[in-house]
Amino acid sequence: MPEQMQRKVRIMQLVLLFSIALMALKFLAWYLTDSNAILTDAFESIVNVVAGTFAMFSMMYAARPRDDNHPYGHGKIEFVSAGFEGALVLLAGCFIFYESIMGFINPHEITQPIVGAWLSAASGFLNFVMGYFLVRRGRKQHSSLMEANGKHLISDTVSSIGLVGGMILIHFTGVTWIDNGLALVLAVYLFYTGYKIVRESLANLLDEQDIEKIEQLVVILNEKRRSVWIDMHNFRVLKYGSMLHVDAHITLPWYQSLEESHAEVEAVQHLMEQEMGAEMEFFIHADPCIEFSCRVCPVEICAHRKHAMEKRLQWTTDNILPDRKHVL
Repeated sequence: MPEQMQRKVRIMQLVLLFSIALMALKFLAWYLTDSNAILTDAFESIVNVVAGTFAMFSMMYAARPRDDNHPYGHGKIEFVSAGFEGALVLLAGCFIFYESIMGFINPHEITQPIVGAWLSAASGFLNFVMGYFLVRRGRKQHSSLMEANGKHLISDTVSSIGLVGGMILIHFTGVTWIDNGLALVLAVYLFYTGYKIVRESLANLLDEQDIEKIEQLVVILNEKRRSVWIDMHNFRVLKYGSMLHVDAHITLPWYQSLEESHAEVEAVQHLMEQEMGAEMEFFIHADPCIEFSCRVCPVEICAHRKHAMEKRLQWTTDNILPDRKHVL
């Protein structure tokens, strides 16, 4: 298993142990308070443990090398795992919604709300620290699975903040229906979070363009562009787990040798890998320049120039994505 993937698996192992410890803390809070709102938070922690276990399996499966049946590797299992986690969050929201409605029908007393508030505050703080770490690491390593786990933990933090406020209100007012009202709000929030995770997972499985990632790459290309990189178009970025697969057409001087053109293509790849710090795979098609290219060609010394350069084109997502050479 590659070293980078080993680091990801170790992180997910840590997250799984962390989730188990927090689940125990939340169920302790529910046992002491008999609060539906805290029960919903504890139930969601079961989702964290189940999803964390599946994420571990997915990471290890994604680390398998390519084979004849999977020429792009096994990385897309990460998107399946992220979608599974999102579905579990939606399921938790349904359970919470049901419990809160039943709580309105059959109200019961909330005990030791201040103890519940302290335990919820502790779990919320720990969730935020771990969630923030996972989102940052997931974005850095282009892991949708890790990022989805982080967002889920941060959503737990928001729930915990609401729980703390609700328990304090119940303590000072004695109004127990606040508990069920808060549980309803948390259920709606879980629906929203689960939908976002499932939506992003499906988008990646269907190879939806990651515009944010493309914009990052376009900025790098513009800043580090060589003069012989006359034009670039038909630019596409696909995600296979943490692997980024880049397709593009680059226009180079027609008189360059095959060896020189290949060196320029490798220069593009090396630049991206160096600047992005990610696992990347490139399929770059080299096009020869044509007479019209002279009008946008920044090559200063060219014995074959037919027209003076009229404009140096700035690459953007609007003109680099279409499958056509640039025009003025």
